[in-house]
Amino acid sequence: MLRSVFRTRSLPNVNHPRYSLFLCIGSVFHLQNIINMRDLQTIRLMNGIPSRAPQSTSAEKVVKSYEEAVRQLNTLQTNAAVLERIRLEQGRRVKNNLPTVIEFAKRIGLTLDKLDKLSIIHVSGTKGKGSVCAFCESILKANGVKTGFYTSPHLVEVRERIRINGKPLPKDLFTHHFFTVFNRLEASKPDDGVDAMPGYFRFLTLMAYHVFLEEKVDVAIMEVGIGGTYDCTNIHRCPTVVGISSLGIDHTSLLGDTIKEIAWQKAGICKPDRPAFSVQQPEDGLEVIHETAKERKVSLIQRCPSLSSYGFKDQPIEVGLAGVHQHINASLALQLCKTWMEEKHKDIIFESISDEPSLKKAKLTNGDEAHDASVSCDMAMAQPFVLPDSFIKGLKNCYWPGRNQTFSRDRVTYYVDGAHTPRSMKACQKWFEESAQLEAAKIDGPVARILIFNSTGDRDESPLLEVLMASNFDGAVFCPNIASVYAAQNSAGKPRTDQTNYNTTSSKQMMRCERNLATFDKILKESITSQAAADKVTETDNEISHSSKSAPVYTSTAHTGVAASRTQLAHQTSSLHTSTVKPDTKLVVMCCIQDAVQWAACCKDSQLGSPSLEDPIPPDASRAAKHIQVLVCGSLHLVGGVIKILDPNLAVTKL
Repeated sequence: MLRSVFRTRSLPNVNHPRYSLFLCIGSVFHLQNIINMRDLQTIRLMNGIPSRAPQSTSAEKVVKSYEEAVRQLNTLQTNAAVLERIRLEQGRRVKNNLPTVIEFAKRIGLTLDKLDKLSIIHVSGTKGKGSVCAFCESILKANGVKTGFYTSPHLVEVRERIRINGKPLPKDLFTHHFFTVFNRLEASKPDDGVDAMPGYFRFLTLMAYHVFLEEKVDVAIMEVGIGGTYDCTNIHRCPTVVGISSLGIDHTSLLGDTIKEIAWQKAGICKPDRPAFSVQQPEDGLEVIHETAKERKVSLIQRCPSLSSYGFKDQPIEVGLAGVHQHINASLALQLCKTWMEEKHKDIIFESISDEPSLKKAKLTNGDEAHDASVSCDMAMAQPFVLPDSFIKGLKNCYWPGRNQTFSRDRVTYYVDGAHTPRSMKACQKWFEESAQLEAAKIDGPVARILIFNSTGDRDESPLLEVLMASNFDGAVFCPNIASVYAAQNSAGKPRTDQTNYNTTSSKQMMRCERNLATFDKILKESITSQAAADKVTETDNEISHSSKSAPVYTSTAHTGVAASRTQLAHQTSSLHTSTVKPDTKLVVMCCIQDAVQWAACCKDSQLGSPSLEDPIPPDASRAAKHIQVLVCGSLHLVGGVIKILDPNLAVTKL
């Protein structure tokens, strides 16, 4: 029997005895602090020490200024009502985006001629574009190049979106550049008030270009936000090279609902006389990319070879990002970096495969090569090459948090991945299943599995959750992308502002969580029914097989048809379910990420608080387990919230 529990509590119950006790204890401590402060003041006066107000340290001033910058930035967010109107318009005004962004750029002194001075690697795609950019950053940094990297969204702090040499902008530098750009826009507002200030993403894109010019980076690696053709990042005229990562169905209200439509949008970053590369794509998508690139008069358009086709010098290829799907992203990054290095450092010579007769095939240390069921059409294949030591080092040292990331604490292992499309969710489930099974084999005792999931926007959660059914979770918790609804968590005693979201409302988020739970519940029941039917077919076939040993054989068209349909049903069912579906999976909705993580960990992570008495009881399997494996997926914002709860430093550096 499925067990579903909805939890809609958003604030502590002030009538609970434990809460009253907390208030009493808090009042005593507060009174004692007042007495202690008065005693200290008396001692100071008795010893001739003048009374003085506490002085803020320079670090505290930087934090306050940074948080003020973030609060100002949040005023530029599009509110939920306006965003809904834009969605209903199906992006009909999107063509006006680039001219508008260019006008904003002029108001901060950022002309197209200035942008031409930046050496840009521009990357679009549905999935993997951030990973490709991260690989590029790591490879070029390993070659002594001063890198700038603009990405979205952020996981914990907004300054993660603008990076210099692999690190988010320091708070003081972010604050300085933010107010430089913000004040210039404020001072140049038009009299009619139309387009007075850019929106959130537009502002950060302009700020990134401003930062990269001011900080004099050698390369600006720009990740497209949504689409490509009309994206804010697409205002520059002559990137050094562009790349297109894997295509998929996403943001359909803005980009279209077919691969062909989406491919045209992604290929819109191609520029005249500049080279472009794409990963392997579905046939119709690759054809559109090829045609669009030629229409835009690129100097070169090629697809990337498999990672195993590259050469190495007595070294295995180690990819810093987990999952075989990252191999094709790494290949695209290698082609982009090679092209950039050849143009900017003409003294560097890359050995081709034919130049090294004794070349061995690359040894992939973290999985087999990922294969794509694409067709090459007429697009030429880029040539693999012998990897310099610095390129191998860059691949190995790449760190891109929130993507196929694993970290353990006490008796809980967290598997986090921002997968939010059907294709990426398949890769996520495969990575989780393989990794979780390897870990479970080393644990002496029962292991429970818990899912933390959220899906937002116009995405259909059904195909995402269907993929996850194969992992047979003991429990699943659905929560909004709200880190906590309780006490403030910053040093100033104010709510954190980096993850503030005005694009939706808390009530809408909770409704979406309930919808996600209902969808999972429906799929689970259907899976149980299908499994029961398959088991019945197997049982019947076994009986027929047993009786046929002693019974005469009759040839019958009707009987053959029944047998065929049974076999077909069994085959269809087995292809959907790799193991027995758990009928007692417990499903719950929580009001924030903090509650969801505590419920999932079930008191087995000592660094987390215990679930509230008002929370639903965790699954029996979790309470009895020696270890718990928690998969977090469906939204990068959800992943960011989990990382914020567990350890915000994970958004920047490895454990």
